Amino acid sequence: MTDADRGDDERDSGFGPEPVTVSIDGCSLAFGDLSVLEDVSLTIEPGEFVGIIGPNGAGKTTLLRAISGALEPDSGTVRIDGVDVHDLSSRASSRLVSVVPQDTSLSFSFPARDVVEMGRQPHRSRFSSPGPEDRAAVERALERTRTAELADRPIDEISGGQRQRVVLARAIAQETPVTVLDEPTASLDINHQIETLELVRDLVAEGRTVVAAIHDLNLAGRYCDRLVLLADGAVARDGPPASVLTGDALAASFDANAVVMPNPVTGTETVTAFRADCHADSHPERVHVVGSGVAAAGVVARLSAAGIDVTLGPVSSGDTAAETARSIGIEHLETEPFATLSPPELEDAETLIRDADVTVLADFVVGSGTRALLEVVDDAESLVLIETRPFEERNFAGSAARNRYESYRERAIEVPRRRVLDAVTAGDGNRPQSQPSPSIDPTDE
Repeated sequence: MTDADRGDDERDSGFGPEPVTVSIDGCSLAFGDLSVLEDVSLTIEPGEFVGIIGPNGAGKTTLLRAISGALEPDSGTVRIDGVDVHDLSSRASSRLVSVVPQDTSLSFSFPARDVVEMGRQPHRSRFSSPGPEDRAAVERALERTRTAELADRPIDEISGGQRQRVVLARAIAQETPVTVLDEPTASLDINHQIETLELVRDLVAEGRTVVAAIHDLNLAGRYCDRLVLLADGAVARDGPPASVLTGDALAASFDANAVVMPNPVTGTETVTAFRADCHADSHPERVHVVGSGVAAAGVVARLSAAGIDVTLGPVSSGDTAAETARSIGIEHLETEPFATLSPPELEDAETLIRDADVTVLADFVVGSGTRALLEVVDDAESLVLIETRPFEERNFAGSAARNRYESYRERAIEVPRRRVLDAVTAGDGNRPQSQPSPSIDPTDE
């Protein structure tokens, strides 16, 4: 039975919530003179998992609290299934929205089962005891989150990951059509992060509408149906992860250099961020990369994220560097694996190197098919050398190739891969002399 089938069975049995729409219309909210949300409008469809992302202070938690009814906006409305949540009593709104807060620590030592049972409070009178329906909902939630074995243990004596699951079980037992989660993976190890978000995906499959603030962009891109990027309290981007997680969007909202590529395993967007760029004005305009594998792929990604016009090749089709170049849309010269470079391919490579301000050799493999490329590299105006494995392991063309490669080493700037941006800036022969080069220590690992 699939997750969707299980969800249908639960709804048919009256256990699962009916899917509803969350409509946020023109919400603005300020704390004194500090504006936190500015005219935010969103529609979250029934059974949709929407991730709220953005830098610290963007208004993510405030938006979640407005959706849950805990904060009333200064203007605008939040409607769940057409009902303004701020016109309802706390009890009534708690039958519509359940909350999993970022801080799941509790100031009492109740057994985990009692904590989960608190989710049933909105469904019965204040002083009544849990009935059969309540107890059944609690047992289902404990089983669903695999926390039944924790049911009799005090909540303050279990691990953070276990406590996260117990609080999620409480939200499940509450049986609301909407659940909001504030940084559900914060402070959790990777196993508990995946476990928690897999549980949330199951809830969505069962009909819940879920809104979550998620700090980890890779997890957000992997698990959410849709992302909303908040910046300075306003919606900067809204759409499928592929349209929101872009280098331009992240640069504008997070002030970060980043490359976004599909994960080869999950197929979802993966964000690789780099340190802030202190020498952007002095970067070369164009850099050509000759190499292969992870080393060349990392160099291409780093330079592209810095806004440099990067070219690559020749590189074998199927190589990691070629796949990276295709993913981020840079010009590259792709060749058949193990084939000897043809005269037109050598001519194209010569053009790319000649047009570049700096050429980077990144784990360049020399064999019978690429030996002729050494003569082309001779014409490079400025060289940077990146090595993650010895040249002896990459040389299949004999001593003449080794001698020529060593001559490149003598005139190149040799640095670890992570320092390539500094190196190409220092090696740019066309850079105006009035702009000082960053200091490069080739031994700095």
